Formats: sequence, C-alpha cells, structure tokens
Amino acid sequence: MASNPPPAVVIVDDEEMVITSVRAFLRLETEYAIHGFTLPGEAVKFLETNPVDVVVSDYLMPKMNGLELLAKSKQFQPEAARVLLTGHADKQSAIRAINDVGLYQYLEKPWDNQQLLLVIQSAIERTTLLRSLREKISALDTAHSNLKDIQAKLLRAFL
Repeated sequence: MASNPPPAVVIVDDEEMVITSVRAFLRLETEYAIHGFTLPGEAVKFLETNPVDVVVSDYLMPKMNGLELLAKSKQFQPEAARVLLTGHADKQSAIRAINDVGLYQYLEKPWDNQQLLLVIQSAIERTTLLRSLREKISALDTAHSNLKDIQAKLLRAFL
C-alpha cells in the first residue's frame, strides 16, 4: 500500500536566514517536506511541476515581489494556500494580496513560531479539503455524464 507523500511547504525569502530558521523549526515540529528558495524565479519553476500544499513568501524581494510570486503560485497551484510573511507591514499591500492572489494569511516579521505553525497546519488542512472536493466534483461530473449517455441510449431504444 503506497503512503501519501508528506505535505509540501515552499518558503520564499531573499534572506537565507529566514528560510533556514523556518525550515529548522518546521523540521523539528513536523514531517513536512520543506522547500526553500531565495530566488523567486526558482520557486516559480518548482511550483510549475511539483505539487505543493502551502507557499509562504516574503513581500519585498528583488526581481519579483511576493504578490507576483503568489499570483504565479495561484496559477500553477490553485488549491495551495498562499501566506505572506513580511516585514513590510502595509495595510494596502495586505488588502491587495487578499484580493489579487487569494491570500490565506498575512503574517508580519518578526513572526511567532507557534502562530506560523498553526497557520501552516490549517493551510494544509484547507488545501487537502479543496483537493478532495475537486476530486469529488470530478467524480460527480463523470457520473452525471454517464447517466446522460444511458438516458440518451434508453430514449433511442424506445423511440
């Protein structure tokens, strides 16, 4: 029996120390697969081809800001929760992030490890539920389509 892979968390911050700190904490507390990137472009390439449950991104980064990265994340991983972890505390950015990229949570640096852990845990639960819902909807769509085919065949048989 194949076991499910551990939940995947992507952390993107141009400061290596942030990635190292979050990764070390999460490895102590969880069994998550942690993927850290200091370059947003590399994170985007990863998101294009790897299933991810949560993306945690800084806001201010060179070449691509956190909102741009999270928008790409939404494009490639629509069900993955998106979290902005930033020292750039600005209400307008938070509102834009919520509206433009469907932000799950907005956290400010310095962060509280326990709060971050709770946010990531609940984000993973949300992602799992969304994926399950998508699969159930797909199965219902298939069943509905099959019923329509059967109905059409029955009508042709009786006409």
